[in-house]
Amino acid sequence: MITYRATLNVPFTTCATVSRWLAAHRRAVDTRPWQRAATCWVQAVLVLRWFKDGTALWLLARDARISQATAYRYLHEALDVIAAHVPDLNEVLAEGREQGWSHVCLDGTLVPTDRSAEKSPVTGYDLWYSGKHKRHGANVQVLTDPTGYPVWVSAAEPGSTHDITAAREHVLPALYAAAATGLPTLTDKGYTGAGIGIHVPVKGQDLHEDNQTYNQLITDLRAPAERANALLKLTFKALTRTTVDPYRTTQIIAAALVLLHLQRGSR
Repeated sequence: MITYRATLNVPFTTCATVSRWLAAHRRAVDTRPWQRAATCWVQAVLVLRWFKDGTALWLLARDARISQATAYRYLHEALDVIAAHVPDLNEVLAEGREQGWSHVCLDGTLVPTDRSAEKSPVTGYDLWYSGKHKRHGANVQVLTDPTGYPVWVSAAEPGSTHDITAAREHVLPALYAAAATGLPTLTDKGYTGAGIGIHVPVKGQDLHEDNQTYNQLITDLRAPAERANALLKLTFKALTRTTVDPYRTTQIIAAALVLLHLQRGSR
């Protein structure tokens, strides 16, 4: 077997921060933290490798010199610890108003997952299959600032859930309140009927010039937001296809946002 050195494209400060969070978690929940099979630093590197490169779990276990079962447990523990630091939606919107944002943008994305045989109790169809994307995955709502940088992510819903349904469940009530204070939301046509303060392009052909201009304005203002989902998935290969329980996508996407913010702050 050949061994070689490798470099993980993650700022040192990001790994150090995650390691500190894990250490605080161990002090809070462990009765004998010194009996752990790996240090907090090793666990932090493990989860960052999984996120950044999508490294197989057996490789992570081998390199950390722990069993696969322990590696799996350490991965999910770290996901929960990191995800606990995800920004609160109301705090994000309040900060946006303080910074003078002209608007926020809302868009849905599918985080691909392995195939799941779970059926919808309502329709009887495959719960995690997205007809829009033609693949299995979890529906996540992503909110961005005017520059298109992701600032908040929702809990994950099964892939068969429509964007507007997920938005009504997780984000629209807070966006209505923000719009009332002068911070509107721009979305695509998939959110038609979302309500007051949620600006959606007008559907139809041969539109009046006023509607055409309105649609062009929304399209131009939303253009930077199109990079948000790509930024998350290009930064973290694990988001291109998760192989764990799809119900864990909520913690995975939340942890990804936290790590993205950490990396941004390290530059």
